[in-house]
Amino acid sequence: MMSPALPPKVNHSKTPSRNRPWLRIYWVLRVFLAHYRHAPLQAGAILLGLALAVTLLIGVKATNDNAIRSYSEATELLSQRADVLLSAPIGQETLDESVYFSLRQAGISQSLAVVSGRVAGMNGQFWQIEGSDIVAALTASLSPKEGQKHDTSTKQEANPRMSMGALPLADLMSGEPIVVMSQSLANKIALNGQLALAPASFAPDKLKVISIDDSWGLGSAILTDISLAQTLLGMQGKLSYIALFSDRDKLPALKQRLDILGITPLRASYNQQDQGQALMALTRSFHLNLNAMSMLAFVVGLFIAYNGVRYSLMKRQRLLIQLLQQGLARREVMLALLGELLLLVVLGSLMGFILGLQLSHWLQPMVAMTLEQLYGAHLLPGIWQWRWLAEAIALTLVAALAACLPLYFDLTRQSLAQGANRYQQTQAHNKTHGRQFILACGLLSLAAILMPFSQSYNTSLVLLGMVAVAIPLLLPQVLHWGVNLLLPLTRPGLKQYLLAETRELIAPLSLAMMAILLALSANVSMNTLVVSFEQTLRSWLETRLHADLYLRPSANHMAEVRDKLRQDPRLSGLYQQWQVEAEVSTQGAAQTIPVNLISRDDASIQHTSTLKESLPDLWQTYFDGHYVLVSEPMAIKYQLQLGDTVALNVLDKTANNPVVIAGIYYDHGNTRNELIISHKLWQQAQLPVLPISLAASFHSVEPGVQTTATQRKLSEAELDELQGQLAVTLGLAQAQIYSQAKIKAQAIAMFKRTFSITLVLNSLTLLVAAIGLFSACLMLTQSRQAPLARLYSLGVSRSKLRTMVFSQMLLVVVITCLMAMPTGALLGYLLIDKITLQAFGWTIKMIWDWFAYGKAILIALVTCTLAVLLPLYWQTRRPLIASLQQETL
Repeated sequence: MMSPALPPKVNHSKTPSRNRPWLRIYWVLRVFLAHYRHAPLQAGAILLGLALAVTLLIGVKATNDNAIRSYSEATELLSQRADVLLSAPIGQETLDESVYFSLRQAGISQSLAVVSGRVAGMNGQFWQIEGSDIVAALTASLSPKEGQKHDTSTKQEANPRMSMGALPLADLMSGEPIVVMSQSLANKIALNGQLALAPASFAPDKLKVISIDDSWGLGSAILTDISLAQTLLGMQGKLSYIALFSDRDKLPALKQRLDILGITPLRASYNQQDQGQALMALTRSFHLNLNAMSMLAFVVGLFIAYNGVRYSLMKRQRLLIQLLQQGLARREVMLALLGELLLLVVLGSLMGFILGLQLSHWLQPMVAMTLEQLYGAHLLPGIWQWRWLAEAIALTLVAALAACLPLYFDLTRQSLAQGANRYQQTQAHNKTHGRQFILACGLLSLAAILMPFSQSYNTSLVLLGMVAVAIPLLLPQVLHWGVNLLLPLTRPGLKQYLLAETRELIAPLSLAMMAILLALSANVSMNTLVVSFEQTLRSWLETRLHADLYLRPSANHMAEVRDKLRQDPRLSGLYQQWQVEAEVSTQGAAQTIPVNLISRDDASIQHTSTLKESLPDLWQTYFDGHYVLVSEPMAIKYQLQLGDTVALNVLDKTANNPVVIAGIYYDHGNTRNELIISHKLWQQAQLPVLPISLAASFHSVEPGVQTTATQRKLSEAELDELQGQLAVTLGLAQAQIYSQAKIKAQAIAMFKRTFSITLVLNSLTLLVAAIGLFSACLMLTQSRQAPLARLYSLGVSRSKLRTMVFSQMLLVVVITCLMAMPTGALLGYLLIDKITLQAFGWTIKMIWDWFAYGKAILIALVTCTLAVLLPLYWQTRRPLIASLQQETL
């Protein structure tokens, strides 16, 4: 009897078992890695999109988080956060220092006297000087309040090298000309250890500089002892405010103690601080706009990554079918694809995280300048956190899974008996494009219905986001219609083949085109906003600035300067402006609104107030004293209308309180609340007599001519000469006298610096989209080497092939660019008439900038040209048989 045949031995160490699915997934990942080794361009395109998306996301997030941290951690210089500020009484500009002496004598040691103001530099700059009792400041910083004893973020722990002994306290307290500033600021303005000031008779013109670590949070401020600050600012015996430090639950007892000491509103105004919440609310719209720009760039980057993933899967479709035919479960292939995506997301996010931190390092100076100019906020040195990387990975992974899962399911569910059925794929793409078009129309319709009812910029920004999402979804179907319209116009032959194949290229090119459309639309809209704002600002400045020279002498020299100007024979007009801080209450409002209350002479108010709307016959009744003008940002923010009545706390001494809103005037570039009252009402309220600034117009004086018929306005050269003469005659520094042209130039320069961060992000978004277009065109042209080689073998010359391929790409890009014009204009209109108006309160006239539009389109066309020409050049250097083999390999 023959023994039964033994089963063959199986080497379980080399053959993966069905009971070990993770090992099978590992081998599938090894296969995918081998594929990427042979096609590194595919992996590079995916990583490029992910890295660029995360770079802009992290760059803006780090910048915004640092700004918000600066608001919440803002402190008095060299000290801790103040809980209460005692400021000047209502109707006065300064606080008498006797209030501070009363506090110290009463044993309230947790207090700090501060003198704040600007001094003129040698080259026309102004430096912010902060004077305080430095010993009291350092003592407060070393004596934390209850609940902060173990706080590791105190100033002393942030920089343990800094202590009271590190400063020359004796020299500072004796009034020696010594100032303290941050190391970064000292490196910019005091390289030789000295700060030069404009010559003045009452102050030194050179100050010795001591630099300290940036972690002390001085920012752009310059600190000195209070005695020197009072000398520099001409505020002897006066203070700007007194900072009080206390536990939040002890503030009522502190207020009661101040009342007992006689520190009532007649001597000082009591202001409880809000832990930075007001500044955070004020700058919320600015940071929201930055976040919107970063999310737009993030979406554009994800388009690029998704396009790379889809192209890679398209090239691996035959490989995936072969893996399934070898017996691998569909679930295992799906898990392997998900594992591959996770690895790519982590690697791309890590690259983007590193680049994003560097981008934030470049962006923060621009953001700091913008916030300081618009809102007076100072930023602390930037820090970074690991959680940003985790958040970036999580967000990118969720977005990537949402985009790629449907594609993965389609690939793993396809029949094993068929390869790539191009007709079925084309039909599926056409259905998808049709659904996208319907979805886009629905989003646009919903936004059009809801937008007129939106009263908040947050809501309007959400609706704007819906429009921005809908715009690229329209594109694939529009491309199909555009090519189909051209198809009947061509004769049979190569031209008709060109258009027919272009129609087949829309699906693989659609994502890259959607990204470039979104970036172009955003670029067009932001350029429209910036150009429109600049032109509106220029027009507003032409009306607002009516005098030849503007002077801002110190308070103790104001009357003397004004009297000397009145005696100048060349003077044709002298204008004055008064200003105090006040509080407004409206009908039905529980809280008061802090405002800058302004008054000017009657001629200045009438000729420089650019009115948005006003009551009939405004100027016939306004100067009687019963009316007030409100700035447009304040009117929009608090929904104030013509005819509304408001009560001002500084008008309690008059019979004209409350007053009626008689007009709303444009106030571009200003985010603060502002009201203008007539000078008659100002005098009735017994507000400060001396103005804060002067403006003067001059005319030529011909020797021996007494009539005014021959008088003419001075030229720019004559005004420059006059400015120098007045500086000597009036004892003013050049930086205290501004010509109209200089103010306009500085305003426009400040405007451009303010929008520099937006333009940089806008350009980076367009660059990301251009890189995506280049990547998509490059991969697509490489994948078409076999069809192009067949045409060449059939007798089509290389020059015709180049022309055909370039024309196909150019046609798709041109249709995309043409669509970007109206969509960009739509986004620009919404940005100007909704977002900017609601967020900042500025009405802007929409202006087209054809040069900027042409430049954006040129970038897209040049990118397309380079993306097509490079692979065509590579193909011409390859043998014909190698290109033909691409189809079977």
